[in-house]
Amino acid sequence: MSSSVPAYAVEKAIGHDGSSITAQDIANYNGDTGKDETMKALCWMGKNSVQVRDVPRPKVLEPDDVILKVTGSTVCGSDLHLYHGTVIQLNKGDILGHEFCGIVDEVGSAVKKVQKGKRYVASFQIACGDCFFCKQKLSSQCEKTNSNTTARAMYGGQTAGMFGYSHFTGGFAGGQAEYVRVPLGDVNLLEIPEGVPDEKALYLSDVLATSYNAVHDTAVYPGDQVAIFGAGPIGQMAGIFAVKAGASKIIFVDTEPRLTYIRNHWPAAHAGKLELVDYKKLSFGVTNKPTVVSKLKDLCGGRGPDAAIECAAGEYAKGWMHWLEITLGAETDTSEIINEMIEGVRSFGRCGITGVYVGYTNHFNIGSLMERGIRLIGNGQAPVHKYWEELLKMIQDGELDPLQMVSHRVHVEDLDKVYAKFDKREDSMQKVFVETKFSLPACEGSPKLTRY
Repeated sequence: MSSSVPAYAVEKAIGHDGSSITAQDIANYNGDTGKDETMKALCWMGKNSVQVRDVPRPKVLEPDDVILKVTGSTVCGSDLHLYHGTVIQLNKGDILGHEFCGIVDEVGSAVKKVQKGKRYVASFQIACGDCFFCKQKLSSQCEKTNSNTTARAMYGGQTAGMFGYSHFTGGFAGGQAEYVRVPLGDVNLLEIPEGVPDEKALYLSDVLATSYNAVHDTAVYPGDQVAIFGAGPIGQMAGIFAVKAGASKIIFVDTEPRLTYIRNHWPAAHAGKLELVDYKKLSFGVTNKPTVVSKLKDLCGGRGPDAAIECAAGEYAKGWMHWLEITLGAETDTSEIINEMIEGVRSFGRCGITGVYVGYTNHFNIGSLMERGIRLIGNGQAPVHKYWEELLKMIQDGELDPLQMVSHRVHVEDLDKVYAKFDKREDSMQKVFVETKFSLPACEGSPKLTRY
């Protein structure tokens, strides 16, 4: 078992700060929070261990609750941080999954907008709709849905509550299941219109908003050259949105099989703007050999790109020193990718961080940041409510096709095996659509179902 479980025990001993208006730590539906009927759900069982289990179905607990029959979910790269035990305060049996859509099965007595029988997509964050941040559509920083004391102590404030993402973010059961409870349903569900299939609407829950936010929050201008660290779904779509913003060159920094996936799925109209850099073929650190930094300089006139966006994460150490420090608990995240961005971009360039970083890092090159005037921007957990209507219209108008990143269609009953394959990057797995027994027939362009 990782340190995640003891960290949750400490939080329980300290107690929450009482700021949430919705119940905390309902990360599964045992006892008074569930029904006698059961469902399939993907549960965290410990470090590198998840299981599909038969667990109680959720029931309405608060007047603003909505119960969804899940028709689609997915696995996110950030779910792997839970799988690895990197994110703190998980507990055995917690239901995972923060991206999902479905059909409304039940509504609480105070629900006014959401209607039974209609299709909706949920935002991965749980927002109240009327606090300081929610009124600005900055829903990921809602002040009333996460009362975790440890988060406030570590960060100086809490994020919003999040589905399926540990007790550190409120302890809400996730949507990698056949049913899910959505607190404050009128605020956190967006109706899916006719003509938009689940296989496209699902990704409004996180990946599309996160990649769009990364590009616009970092600020990509017409003519910019942009380096994207991490060629998973977030990085892939960040590249698409950067091109839409007018970028003249997109450089993906990753390794196989993801670079090949990007090459094979990149829009033909923008083929001349694409560059791929395999970091495993380059050196790193202080060396005279070619590095990611020197390669970025070579590709961008000797100066480096105008902007860099981190779409990987802080848990993946390259060198032995960061690996050892993370193992010993001397840091939670490596600074290697951030340093490569800071050193790689041109002077007065911009670096945005969208990949998950949990806590603290060592050996950060603050000298280059200061001396060269680099802007380091924490893109934050993306405020889905700020963007999802705009992104939905792009899908409806044919300007945006989320299926370009979807490589596999899988079944919820196979999710434990899918996690293992996704973690190892087997079968060129980029992004999955997870169906349940409630899913509608696959839309045109959806991958065929693969069973494991």
